[in-house]
Amino acid sequence: MPGSAVLILGGTGEARSLARGLTEVGVPVVSSLAGRVRDPALPVGEVRIGGFGGPAGLAEYLRTNRIRAVVDATHPFATGISASAATACAAAGVPLLRLARPGWADHPLAEAWQWVDGPAQAVRAASGRRVLLTTGRRTLSEFTALEAPFVLVRLVDPVTEPLPPHWRVLTSRGPYTVTGERALLHEHRITVLVTKDSGGTMTEPKLLAAAEVGIPVIVLRRPTPATGGPAVPDVPTAVAWVQLTVGWVG
Repeated sequence: MPGSAVLILGGTGEARSLARGLTEVGVPVVSSLAGRVRDPALPVGEVRIGGFGGPAGLAEYLRTNRIRAVVDATHPFATGISASAATACAAAGVPLLRLARPGWADHPLAEAWQWVDGPAQAVRAASGRRVLLTTGRRTLSEFTALEAPFVLVRLVDPVTEPLPPHWRVLTSRGPYTVTGERALLHEHRITVLVTKDSGGTMTEPKLLAAAEVGIPVIVLRRPTPATGGPAVPDVPTAVAWVQLTVGWVG
């Protein structure tokens, strides 16, 4: 249905679930993926891959394609596109919703973790230990100063840039299991886990496994989210917001 679609930003599991949920109630969607993952899991419906050219480019896309609403379902640490979405939607007069999965701040184990405000603090806290690093590809350059005898970095795609000789890259994609994560920690004699407050259940098993084997956890706090629209924590609420906002009752 040209000119009446909802634009979903992000390649997260929540974004895919939202595309499916909206399609099931008759709402046409276009899902936009950044294109940073080599073989992304694709949602149902129309998909576009690649950037928009900043806020101005996104605003033009919204106007040209007569987008009815935007749902920002990007990763909690994808601050650039979230800021662009807030600016572009305001400029184009398009309603914006942020679908933000809850973080791990309220997790039963959260008080036992060391929370830090970025890679620099994490580097200082993890130095001298055998590290499992799961903060994503975009942070790698900030962790190369880590003075550690061994670093196992887990990523979805292989890296092309050179890494320190004591680093090893493990490419894999979740969801993970506690049993598998526990085996990984033992195999590589990991003594500290460094991750970020991604939230959700897909990667939670590493936190549970670390607690089981007594390994400390360092967690990067989430950045301050971009403002510009309401936020909801789950897909059903996002579906209801879209139906109410754009007038589809399904």
